[in-house]
Amino acid sequence: MTNLQPVRKAVIPVAGNGTRFLPATKATPKEMLTIVDRPVVQYAVDEALQAGIEQIIFVTSRNKAAIEDYFDTSPELTASLTKAGKTAQVAQLEKMLPLAGTITYTRQQAPLGLGHAVWCARELVGNEPFALLLPDMVSFGPRGCMAGLMDLYQEVGGNVFAVEECAPQDTSSYGIIGVGNRVEHGVQVTDMVEKPDPAVAPSNYYLNGRYILQPQIFDLLESQERGAGNEIQLTDSMQRLAASQPFHAHPYTGRTFDCGSKRGFIEANVAFAMLRADLGEELAQSIQQLVSERRQSAHAA
Repeated sequence: MTNLQPVRKAVIPVAGNGTRFLPATKATPKEMLTIVDRPVVQYAVDEALQAGIEQIIFVTSRNKAAIEDYFDTSPELTASLTKAGKTAQVAQLEKMLPLAGTITYTRQQAPLGLGHAVWCARELVGNEPFALLLPDMVSFGPRGCMAGLMDLYQEVGGNVFAVEECAPQDTSSYGIIGVGNRVEHGVQVTDMVEKPDPAVAPSNYYLNGRYILQPQIFDLLESQERGAGNEIQLTDSMQRLAASQPFHAHPYTGRTFDCGSKRGFIEANVAFAMLRADLGEELAQSIQQLVSERRQSAHAA
């Protein structure tokens, strides 16, 4: 599709309290919990930048200053590492530091849901399409999920989001889409249903936390009534927007770990560590030993 308005900005909501990880998140933002040696939020930022995004907009809340400090320079640490001759670590820190002016912040003063968090970024996004990445959902694959989503957007325009397949019996745990005509990089979306019973689910494709949305979503979010959980739900406004604009979905061929859950967070740590030359082999042996010991213990019981 030609004459598409480019997607230059990405919104990353980081205002949640992370209560499922208490007491660890009592003093540390959940987005700063580490997968191996990098915080969860770094994976979302890297994925966005690798897909061509030019500006990251964080929607924060109180007690999230650690995120701002992380994406800033640390002269004292750099000086200390340099003095100790740890040049490789200095280079690593400099490489992950975003260019000046590429990251901005806005506040969500009240916990009113994902839809409200997105709406809080309206002035920084302006009248242009934008990407939305939920940092708890960490992509794992040879290519970032957002890059594939950009391919679909270039093909069809409009609103697009990424999906993955779940087990048919698990549809009641996710937002599920109806699947229409296929295009080169995805499928047409005919329906969006929140947590449908498997017997009536339109498919087993679920939304995995990556979106490109048109700016008209902000007007709908502003007037959106509270939905599930007494919060302003993004999906509710997306369903309203679908009445006037097309939606397509990109089936992601990698895997997404839900790092907002303890199981997903642990699985992500294992998966990323297994890829590391300095950790993978020894970790695999340790896991095999732990599994063997667990089975022996269960058998003895």
